[in-house]
Amino acid sequence: MQEMYLLILQGESEVLEFKKTITHPARIARTLVSFANTRGGQILVGVQDDGSICGVDPEEEKYSLDLAIHSFCDPPVQVIYQEVEMDEGTVLKVIIPESAAKPHLAKVKEDDWRSYIRVKDESVQTSKLVEKSLTLEPATETLEEKVDHQQQRILELLKKYRKLTLKDFTQMANLSKQRAKRLLVYMVLQGQVRLHDKEKEPFYTLS
Repeated sequence: MQEMYLLILQGESEVLEFKKTITHPARIARTLVSFANTRGGQILVGVQDDGSICGVDPEEEKYSLDLAIHSFCDPPVQVIYQEVEMDEGTVLKVIIPESAAKPHLAKVKEDDWRSYIRVKDESVQTSKLVEKSLTLEPATETLEEKVDHQQQRILELLKKYRKLTLKDFTQMANLSKQRAKRLLVYMVLQGQVRLHDKEKEPFYTLS
């Protein structure tokens, strides 16, 4: 019980979301795939946005979540359910591990499936570039140590020039195209860099 209070105190983040109840399977599917496509995460059902516990009937919520997983996620997202009894009611903890089968897509409407990633405390629709690159990055690979120096170089370049294309980075940071693309996707996923892909030539800016 104490662990749950401490978890709620952390507030919503890149790896945590609160839900009073699951009312829209299509909408929760976007959250589920965004966690699976990024670093994994948890949804606490029975917790309001302000962190107060309202409690739920876990069986009802599992039914709605299973519907979202099997009808609105492609491929279906793996989840683990844990029921936590609190003084205020039952909280259903939904644990979504980072997926090795990314990218997962969420059904927006008939014949319209889209990919989402987690950026800070929001589920954000991905660009085609990020979606494609998710398949290149094994879920088990940790990039933090490898990319620290190169990340810093990219951030310095963006501070100086404000917006740069993939080609700019390969030349200025002396990186291969593939390496630059992976680094930039990683930094987009971390919320450090923003991709603007509606332009004729996509470019990046600081978030």
